[in-house]
Amino acid sequence: MTAFTIATFNAKNLIGPDQEFYRFEQYTPEEYAWKQDWLADQLVTMDADIVGFQEVFEEKPLLEVIKEADARGLASNSATQPGRGKPYRRKVIFRKLAYEPYSEADLAFAPNIADGPPGQRRPGLAILSRRGFAEDPEVVQVLDAPLRIPFAEFGGGDAGHFTLTRLSRPILKVRVPAGKRLITVFNCHLKSKMGEFIRPEGEPFAREIDLLRYDSAGRMLGALRAALRRMAEAWVLRKLVLEELDKGRPVIVLGDINDGENAVSTEIVTGEAPFINYAWMERHNATAPDDRYTAEEAAQIRDSVERVRLHSAEQLFVRKSLRDMVYTTAYGGAYESFDQILLSRHFHPDYDKRIGDMEYFSAFNDHLTDGAHPEAPYNKLASDHGQVMAHIRMRD
Repeated sequence: MTAFTIATFNAKNLIGPDQEFYRFEQYTPEEYAWKQDWLADQLVTMDADIVGFQEVFEEKPLLEVIKEADARGLASNSATQPGRGKPYRRKVIFRKLAYEPYSEADLAFAPNIADGPPGQRRPGLAILSRRGFAEDPEVVQVLDAPLRIPFAEFGGGDAGHFTLTRLSRPILKVRVPAGKRLITVFNCHLKSKMGEFIRPEGEPFAREIDLLRYDSAGRMLGALRAALRRMAEAWVLRKLVLEELDKGRPVIVLGDINDGENAVSTEIVTGEAPFINYAWMERHNATAPDDRYTAEEAAQIRDSVERVRLHSAEQLFVRKSLRDMVYTTAYGGAYESFDQILLSRHFHPDYDKRIGDMEYFSAFNDHLTDGAHPEAPYNKLASDHGQVMAHIRMRD
């Protein structure tokens, strides 16, 4: 049977030294060396077969991190792997300790089409795969047709609409071999909760960012814009996932959802959870008070919902291990999981036709603080996200 590990890794503003990515923000050569050191060390610790990276401005620094990780991993192998003459060299523990370099791996990088001049850079994302890619990677950011979301007044009538023409960051899709199967992997980074404020023409900045003239209503309107964009982007991703599921293809979604596991935007990506039984529910075309779905129709509805639903690897692990201490972000005293690995039912333990099982789930989050900790400046260079990894074993 084939086993592999798959992880998501928000690298937090990965860019080379002396390059202003956001206004007044750049790394000195020494800071960049520290960041590269930390990222490479984290990559060696994870040692994942497939990694989805977010917040990568350019491909070159990521390649440098991977190269440094390989150098460290191979050096570790020299120290920890027995030579051919050692009779115990075949022990399982040594296979577990061995680092597999990425020298033969494939890397797909998706730059952000909104990337601008120094001080106005916008990050892209990437997928690294030791198993290669079975097809050319696909990138979605500019929509073929604008997404127009109409609203209606209660009782009828037009209530306006919201239109999205492109995503804040790209969605990267690859097809990865796993045993006899191909798995569709999506890497995403949905719009953050940071408010979107509009700068009036002729003004040097948006009025809402002037905290000395605090405008709560204006700032919450910015949060509303961000939430609308994030949920619309989640729906675009959902449509891409459904296209794959309708072809019978197993799907794994990686990335920074930028929302909690119970948020509406997360539910849009995963699909709704089905009711245990729909037979109590009044039919959509009911003609009498007791006109409800039959048991057979209820089973059909439930299967239709389950077929296209994605499942959090984190929550499957919590269920399996009886733990509930996973988090990937920390801010203002709130610890949440924004970084997710979402699995189609092809990997769900309750699905009798599953093609693989998640044997374990790893979280790498010891470096996180909420900004109030004495070590908070350390987070300027390390990632402000934890990394998570699923251990999958295919059944054929």
